[in-house]
Amino acid sequence: LLDNAGWHLPEALSGRDGADGFGFDILAAALVLVLTGILVLGMKLSARITSLVVAIKVTVVLVVIVAGAFFIKGANYDPFIPKSQPVEAGGDIQSPLIQLMFGWAPSNFGVMGIFTAASVVFFAFIGFDVVATAAEETKNPQRDMPRGILGSLLICTTLYVAVSIVVTGMQHYSELSVKAPLADAFKATGHPWYAGFISFGAAVGLTTVCMILLLGQTRVFFAMSRDGLLPRFFSRVHPRFKTPHRPTILLGTIIAIVAGFTSLSELAELVNIGTLFAFVVVALGVIILRRTRPDLHRSFRTPWVPVLPVLSVAASLWLMLNLPAETWLRFGIWMALGFLVYFVYGRSHSRLGRHEETTVGEVIRPPGRDTP
Repeated sequence: LLDNAGWHLPEALSGRDGADGFGFDILAAALVLVLTGILVLGMKLSARITSLVVAIKVTVVLVVIVAGAFFIKGANYDPFIPKSQPVEAGGDIQSPLIQLMFGWAPSNFGVMGIFTAASVVFFAFIGFDVVATAAEETKNPQRDMPRGILGSLLICTTLYVAVSIVVTGMQHYSELSVKAPLADAFKATGHPWYAGFISFGAAVGLTTVCMILLLGQTRVFFAMSRDGLLPRFFSRVHPRFKTPHRPTILLGTIIAIVAGFTSLSELAELVNIGTLFAFVVVALGVIILRRTRPDLHRSFRTPWVPVLPVLSVAASLWLMLNLPAETWLRFGIWMALGFLVYFVYGRSHSRLGRHEETTVGEVIRPPGRDTP
């Protein structure tokens, strides 16, 4: 977007991707800090800004679909699934884990290339679960949660597929750019004005993504601290704005620093594996709770158990195996840190854990004694 306007940031402040020596993404860090401030000020302000930005984003997407449809050439769809191109197999940690485990040679394009790409592009579907983390801030969660998650998932998937079909019809896949395929596709057809409009919409749209994920993470942190899994210092809400300001400020600052100093491609892979693993845990949890606690009240019942959760686990694991072994190594380190925090602090301070111990103590207390 800045390049279209003729403004160019110094390379050292443009990010880590391709940086030679020092590199810091100052725009990413600044964006996170601004959004952190908005989230501290309250949910109503956040919701209004999100609604405005989503309206702009969807308008841009619809413009791409409608306007781009007039520039589609049928020849660009041949072949619709490009022929698989083998890639030289490597044995280092940069290779997909499935290759190191089973000798599965990686490939670009083809059916297997689609799965490899899906494991990285998966972050496009991160955020729908944030609706659930904001359940306490909705008026009717039993009705609104399923509608919000399933409805937004259906709409976004339809738009993703429509945009992909249009842009690959406008320009042959072999000529599409990686950094800005939509904008560059319109430039290639002789319509640079659309390119600037799309770049603006993309930048605005990514703003809502950052805000929604910041919202979800801070609410999870707040809920964990309220239970005692994390220090209860973070379970206080702001006296005026009624938001969990302490975890919001802490996480916003940390995320801004990480966003500034970390390569975007590495972040994408790490975020994907963490989310996919969370989906595996949730799917298994549905099966386990259905058997161990059939008495629990369920405002929403997952259909087709255990078939649907098993399919979810299988799909998530398959995408995880297509990620590099280096990503798995980082994920293992991150999980180890989480277990360390849990066993050193969270387990002994959890309200739920202490309640269970008290219940057991009351059951085994010798009969005949009066207790207050």
